[in-house]
Amino acid sequence: MDKTEQEIMKWIKEDEWMMNILQIVQKLDLPDWWISAGFVRSKIWDKVHQFSDRTPLPDIDVIYYDANNIEEEEEKQLEQRLKQHTHLPWSVKNQARMHTLSGFSPYTSAMDGITHFPETATALGVKLDGNGSLVLAAPWGLTDAVSLKVRPTHYYEKTNKRIIYENRVINKAWQKHWTRLEIVGIEEKLL
Repeated sequence: MDKTEQEIMKWIKEDEWMMNILQIVQKLDLPDWWISAGFVRSKIWDKVHQFSDRTPLPDIDVIYYDANNIEEEEEKQLEQRLKQHTHLPWSVKNQARMHTLSGFSPYTSAMDGITHFPETATALGVKLDGNGSLVLAAPWGLTDAVSLKVRPTHYYEKTNKRIIYENRVINKAWQKHWTRLEIVGIEEKLL
């Protein structure tokens, strides 16, 4: 584990709210589960920007992988179960079906799903293992997230999916809140 990964894991461990969220999701006992995307990325960006208050999340992305039950209704039921613990904006997605929405070949795991996220800085996940230890996933590394660079993963870089990356970055407008972000590849469209 490198220094950056250790530091990020320390930030999460010291955040009582994040650890509570992780423990709530762990109790669902989902196969191959992670809390991903903005849950981790926003923590990193807030810390690097030295914000004293947490940036509110539009949702908490819980992902898992269960090829035996790919019904969207199952995801909605899981969201309702999570809302019984806390009234947060939960988004639960089974990565065994998400390839159908994004036009990729079937994913083989939740980690494969994370790898197919549009931006490297968002392709992150965190969970508690069976012993309650924190595990961090960063298939594209942590460099972009901690250096405040937003760039497409290679799945969205030079393909017909590039427009998905561009539209997401424009619509999310992250740079208005995290002002030190460097948006790679669409600077002219942000002016």
